[in-house]
Amino acid sequence: MLPFILRRLASGVVLIVVISFIAFLLLYMGGGDIARRILGENATAETVAKKTAELGLNRPLLVQYADWVTSAVTGNLGRSWFTGELVSVSVSGRLAVTLSLVVGATIVSAILAVVLGVLAARRGGAVDGAVQFLSLVGFAIPGFLIALFLVLVFAINLGWFKATGYVPITSSLGGWVASVILPIVALSIGAIATVAAQVRGSVIDAMSRDYVRTLRSRGLGLGSVIYKHVLRNAGGPALAVLAVQFVGLLGGAVVVEQIFAIPGMGQLSVRSTTLGDVPVVMGLVIAFAIIVVIVNLLIDLAQAALNPKVRLS
Repeated sequence: MLPFILRRLASGVVLIVVISFIAFLLLYMGGGDIARRILGENATAETVAKKTAELGLNRPLLVQYADWVTSAVTGNLGRSWFTGELVSVSVSGRLAVTLSLVVGATIVSAILAVVLGVLAARRGGAVDGAVQFLSLVGFAIPGFLIALFLVLVFAINLGWFKATGYVPITSSLGGWVASVILPIVALSIGAIATVAAQVRGSVIDAMSRDYVRTLRSRGLGLGSVIYKHVLRNAGGPALAVLAVQFVGLLGGAVVVEQIFAIPGMGQLSVRSTTLGDVPVVMGLVIAFAIIVVIVNLLIDLAQAALNPKVRLS
């Protein structure tokens, strides 16, 4: 198992380095006159040149990247060019907010998808039709439209929830739950549809295997066979899809946080990208990349636990 984990960690490190280099290259090559953007259009050429030298933007790009990597490895991601706040503080302060939404949506998606997928595996029933319809809706309707619909119906018309805002869990548990319900639902719908469809297909495939017929011939009930044996074999593909959905939920959080005015990483990403605050954007890119690597490692370990053959691949 240890070599398996080390291989995954090594590939994750390589992925983070590649992503950071591509992001760094795109940000600096497409950033225009960054110093003038920071100082404003009325700044003199002399002031702009001084600011450019101060930020080190007059050096070769590869030298700038090497310096950034050297600092990043030690945990120093620099400071925001516009606020002067440490990037690590800006990102870490919003990380818990975004993860609370994404992890919550992932848990809700996984639970409902397994239940719906298993029920839908009995082809031709009402649940099967509902899952297939939900899959079409999840693919066809963008997440931001679902979020706007939820705000219109449950916040504005019914008044059950606040339309915008976020309450930290440390301030009020009830207030926090009320502030994240609609965003989590908005994020979950598409993921539920996708994962449920995968679970349905995997369960149908597993139910046609010889071992299922053997277990049934020995008198084991259908429910026992499904939950003790079939789901174990069908879990691998479903976990892989869930990992992809988790990454998609991170991207969806960018839009959802804007709609619900939630101060998370998504909101910070939009603001920093709009301003051209390269250090903050790079910090966010690295944070997202590390989260993805960790999630993929956890999914790989879960798949290895379900199927020992994975450890040899």
